Amino acid sequence: MGSGVQHALEQLKTTGVRITPQRHAILTYLMESMNHPTADEIYRALEPKFPSMSVATVYNNLKMFMEAGMVRELTYGDNSSRFDANVTDHYHIICQDCGKIEDFSYPPLHEVERQAELTTGFIVNGLRMELYGICSCCAGKRH
Repeated sequence: MGSGVQHALEQLKTTGVRITPQRHAILTYLMESMNHPTADEIYRALEPKFPSMSVATVYNNLKMFMEAGMVRELTYGDNSSRFDANVTDHYHIICQDCGKIEDFSYPPLHEVERQAELTTGFIVNGLRMELYGICSCCAGKRH
C-alpha cells in the first residue's frame, strides 16, 4: 500500500471519520488505479472481497471522500461520473473510442483564468481542461 493511501487515511481520522475495511479498500483502489473509475467499476472490483458491500456504500464513501477534498468527481454529460483521487492541478486527455482517461501535467493556466475574469466579470473558482483524441491502443486497432 502506498504512503499516499496511508496519509489520506490519517487525514480522514483527524476529521473523526471511522476507517472501515470497505472505506480503506475503496480509497486504495481509487488511488492505485489511475484509470478514473466509475462507482460501478469500483464496486465490481471490490465486490469479490466484500460480498456484503452495495453500490450505495461505494457512492456514499465517494461522496464523503469528495467532501473531505480527497477525491474529485468528473462528470461527462450523460455518462456515469468518474472519480479521480489525484486532486492536484492536472489535466485529462480522453480517448474518443474507448473512453480511457489519462492524466497529464502542464503548468497552471492562470493567464487564461485572469483573462476570463477580465472579459466576463466572473470570479473564476476552477478550471477543467480536457483534450480529446485516440489512445495508442485504439489507434493500433484502426490500422
